[in-house]
Amino acid sequence: MSGDLTEENFFTKWCLALRPFSFPASITPVILGTVASVAVGGASFNIFHFLLALIGMLALHGASNLLNDVYDFKLGLDTKVFPVSGAVVRKLISLEAALKASILLYLFGGLIGIFLALNSTLHLLWIGLLGLFIGIGYSYVRIGLKYRALGDFCVFLDFGILGTLGAWTLQSHSPSWIPVLWSVPIGLHIIAILHANNWRDIQSDGKKGSVSIAAILGDKGSFYYYGFLIFMPYILVVLYIFVPDFDGSGVRLPLGSLATFLSLPLAIKLLAKASQRGAPRNELDFVALDGSTARLNLLFGGLLILGFVMFFF
Repeated sequence: MSGDLTEENFFTKWCLALRPFSFPASITPVILGTVASVAVGGASFNIFHFLLALIGMLALHGASNLLNDVYDFKLGLDTKVFPVSGAVVRKLISLEAALKASILLYLFGGLIGIFLALNSTLHLLWIGLLGLFIGIGYSYVRIGLKYRALGDFCVFLDFGILGTLGAWTLQSHSPSWIPVLWSVPIGLHIIAILHANNWRDIQSDGKKGSVSIAAILGDKGSFYYYGFLIFMPYILVVLYIFVPDFDGSGVRLPLGSLATFLSLPLAIKLLAKASQRGAPRNELDFVALDGSTARLNLLFGGLLILGFVMFFF
């Protein structure tokens, strides 16, 4: 890779722009909802619909990342380049190019959603429309949900709840509360990814009038909130397995879901890095905490999915 970022090739530029490090947040819910619907819900697996849903979700996620970069840059929130920064702040692509690509990806993802709804169940329309509104409203300045301390709720609902519910509904042709409840653990880790980003940017975001949960809680409160977000999923897994009717669904999480505890050492390591944010051993430990948290989300989610696979077979 060239040391001069302006000479990056086309693929690298757009890979940076789409921020694929965050894609596990959209991939994991789709796989979880699909596997759960087959293993527990008794649905017949349609691989074509699954692959289309995965492609559509990635397209919409990439569109949201680009739109977020556009408005963050316009509002002066993105001024520094971090390891996980997009291509706009690096000046690798123009605002106009990012906006056009975002619109195209939204259209592409939306068309996939319509096709799936027409060939599966129309319940997918309201799930998709709600997700689309949140995705656009998250960054679009006239709505600006993320700038009004609603970002955490938006990513929890969009990538955690709706992603899992949509995948379940696609395979089973009927929505259910089961995937909604079981998506909460990965939804909390998805919030943690965003919170790590907002926590790092408290000072710069505050100067531009952007309000986040991290800004409201302050540095110390953000540390405890981050700890809650990364450790509460493990408690929920135990409750979903061993406490009858804890979630009201009457269906227990598969015992194999305890495999998620194999990711616990990474969660402990991340909290330790966060606790040393004032004097980190490595200056990137806190700066890149969002990327590290995304890896935790991927590992935890993958192990949770593995639990369902073991239950099915």
